[in-house]
Amino acid sequence: MKISVKVKPNSKQELVDKQEDGTFLVKVNAPPTEGKANKRVIELLAKHFKVPKSKIELISGGKSKLKMFKLPGEL
Repeated sequence: MKISVKVKPNSKQELVDKQEDGTFLVKVNAPPTEGKANKRVIELLAKHFKVPKSKIELISGGKSKLKMFKLPGEL
């Protein structure tokens, strides 16, 4: 399954929220440098979807706020 994610780095609170258009808003407190925000997004998505971090793959948007992730199976 592929999901589209909009990331907000340096947020005061962390959350995963599904938007009306089917994309996910993920707020992380990590800075957008050296992949720290991407790593934290993967950790939050793994917790939200109850899947191992190793099963979540960043497909596109490594240096963008809009990212595409691949998750296992149909969630």
